[in-house]
Amino acid sequence: MKESFFQPFKTNISGISLPEKFTFPFYYEPHELSVIASNELQAYLETQTDFEHNFGLIENQEGLIIGKMFGVLVCQNQVGELGYLWAFSGKLAGVNQLRYFVPTIFDMLQEDGFFRKEEEVLNAINRQIEVLENSEELQSKKSQLENTKNEAATDIQNQKDKIKRLKLERDEKRISFTNLSSSEIEQLEVELSEESKKESILLKKMTKYWNFQIEKAQKEVNLLLDEINQLKEERRLKSGALQQKLFAEYSFLNQFGARKSIGEIFNNNPPAGAGECAAPKLLHYAFEHHLKPIAMAEFWWGQSPKSEIRKHKQFYPACKSKCEPILMTHMLKDLDMDANPFQENPAEGKEIEIVFEDEFLAVINKPSEFLSVPGKNISDSVYQRVKELYPNATGPLIVHRLDMSTSGLLLIAKSEEIYVKLQSQFIKRTIKKRYVALLDGILEKNEGFIDLPLRVDLDDRPRQLVCYEHGKQAQTKWEVIEVKENKTRVYFYPITGRTHQLRVHASHELGLKTPIVGDDLYGKKADRLYLHAESLLFIHLVTKEKLTITSNAEF
Repeated sequence: MKESFFQPFKTNISGISLPEKFTFPFYYEPHELSVIASNELQAYLETQTDFEHNFGLIENQEGLIIGKMFGVLVCQNQVGELGYLWAFSGKLAGVNQLRYFVPTIFDMLQEDGFFRKEEEVLNAINRQIEVLENSEELQSKKSQLENTKNEAATDIQNQKDKIKRLKLERDEKRISFTNLSSSEIEQLEVELSEESKKESILLKKMTKYWNFQIEKAQKEVNLLLDEINQLKEERRLKSGALQQKLFAEYSFLNQFGARKSIGEIFNNNPPAGAGECAAPKLLHYAFEHHLKPIAMAEFWWGQSPKSEIRKHKQFYPACKSKCEPILMTHMLKDLDMDANPFQENPAEGKEIEIVFEDEFLAVINKPSEFLSVPGKNISDSVYQRVKELYPNATGPLIVHRLDMSTSGLLLIAKSEEIYVKLQSQFIKRTIKKRYVALLDGILEKNEGFIDLPLRVDLDDRPRQLVCYEHGKQAQTKWEVIEVKENKTRVYFYPITGRTHQLRVHASHELGLKTPIVGDDLYGKKADRLYLHAESLLFIHLVTKEKLTITSNAEF
């Protein structure tokens, strides 16, 4: 009998109503049942002795520190009983399967599985290739080939040098011809010409000889390399066939019992680790065992990776690049689910405020949760509203941007000429910006400077990563304004203007280690993101006047 991973709640949940719809996995507030299921999983993780894994929570624990994403799926069995499933992303303690956690979709580590068997065949080929590549015979033949090439080069060069030297000697002899008769000169010229031809013929014969010797030595090397190349081609074909077989076997169920392989979903080019996250594992097990999904949540357990921002015990959405194609195109198909907030207009019912305006430019105050420019699914934005306000304006209008969740001041150019000149001020960093933010905690210092390079997380856009190898320079000055009720109000002075710069610099372990209140990407969701672009200082392009425009935050 197969082990069941469906667990009853230990907490009394009798008074809790079920959610009307299933959780939209890419943006959600965890339902109360999901929170309870997560708490019970976290209590297990704090006391368990079933496995050893260094999450970075116990000082001086052995092993590489690897924090993990865990997931819970609240579900209902066929007799109407509520319970939950647990899962972890990737491997945990070096294995795919552990007690209480649903299994992976396809266990590549299974001892008697086809993957392990084919992997051993590939490893045997790798060992053969390694033996042949490091064999004394091949090294000897390669050395012989190299020596032959070096000998040939030396011998041929010596002959070329000799030809040059003899030519100089012949030229010197010709100088002494002045006292000879014409018949004697003619005779000597014939002799010198014959000598030159003889040396040239010798060079050609030497070149032909050494080319033959090199070709012969190369053939001997090629005979050995051919065997290696045949093995490499065999390995390539077997590896490709194994990958295709793996893609076909690695298939996901949906509520209708339909299967779709990872190869089909990603057009035979899935990203590394696709399907190994908690969400697909949980849903696949539920559908396979006729459990009805009710609600889902995922949380981080352990120390944050150096590049990302992950807070211990905090809830996070499913990742975009790996999970979204699997879940949204197949596993959650036609499941009654919460609305996708990314398809709703966050600017509905909101208005932009004109703070400053003349015939050349304007400064507007953008509300929070309002796009600066049209998005993938939503066109309503500052750009769209300004275009309607100034129908005769030319050029791109929007000189710089604010994150959708950030409120505050934006510069608007009414002509392309003004746009270009304002852009130039931004590039030269002569435009000064000041933001005000409320941080979720108390800082150790009162002011400072943050220098953490950023790049986009390719697996989870638009989230940003700290990356010293490929990131763009991102610098921020900051100072504390006020500390109240365990919250800190600060001024941010961004020197550069990277996406999510202030949000990452506030939350990251190498920054302030204190997220902005309401930051749903790098902290905890609240009624809004408490970040406001409060002040802009710039030189007016026409009047040359130094302008400082301010707009106080609503918080």
